[in-house]
Amino acid sequence: MQIQVLGPLSAEVNEGSIVPTAGKPRQILALLALYPGRVMPVPTLMEEVWGTELPQSALTTLQTYILQLRRRLGTAMGPGNPGAAKEVLATRHGGYLLQVPASSVDVHEYERLVAEGQSAIEAGDDPLAAARLRQALALWKGPALVDVRVGPILEIDVMRLEESRMVTVERRIDVDLRLGRHSELLAELTELVARHPQHEGLHSQAMVALYRSGRQATALDVYRRLRTRLIEDLGIEPSPQLQRLHQAMLAVDPTLDVLGGARRGSTFDLYAA
Repeated sequence: MQIQVLGPLSAEVNEGSIVPTAGKPRQILALLALYPGRVMPVPTLMEEVWGTELPQSALTTLQTYILQLRRRLGTAMGPGNPGAAKEVLATRHGGYLLQVPASSVDVHEYERLVAEGQSAIEAGDDPLAAARLRQALALWKGPALVDVRVGPILEIDVMRLEESRMVTVERRIDVDLRLGRHSELLAELTELVARHPQHEGLHSQAMVALYRSGRQATALDVYRRLRTRLIEDLGIEPSPQLQRLHQAMLAVDPTLDVLGGARRGSTFDLYAA
């Protein structure tokens, strides 16, 4: 079985999809897929599907959804595997679990690659770090579970995954900046700061990439527009490290150059106290 949750939900067995069209069974499959090999308690599954307002028939309906998923699984596995669907989508005391290897779910491959990338950063191997983080991000095909109606449990998981994705993007850009790839990053960072107009970390990366590309005035303009937005929208000034980055650009600080910059750490913390 191959399962994808980093984008539209996909679950295939023998190249046949087992993803149901109905919304609630999709939620159940998505939640089980996020935690392969782990028993998902019945109350958790019911809370995901119905929230705190459980219908009287909740348990019976949940069992029906599990049966529907097993039928789709059994059809995909073929007639030569009687009972196999019940082994893969197994019943345990108080819950259900999807008995598939974690490596068959894209999110676990993503997390493995991110961990390898972080280890490479700590070892000072930026080329390997950039490669691993880029491989991890390539697994994303859109927002997590973009075609699944999420309830209170999946909503937390989706938020966690999207935050992890953003952190991974920032780390990969930091590594690329250390490798002198500032010009290659300009288009990506222009889009990112437009999508995240109050994100100081991305703005600091955009400023450094522009500055190193010989566009000091544009880099300073990125700061000016962010400062105006923060003051007007939130009534706050940019953080001290971003203000120091701005002053360093005005002073043409050699630390901002690729060769003079820090060998590790984030661009945002380049001028941290």
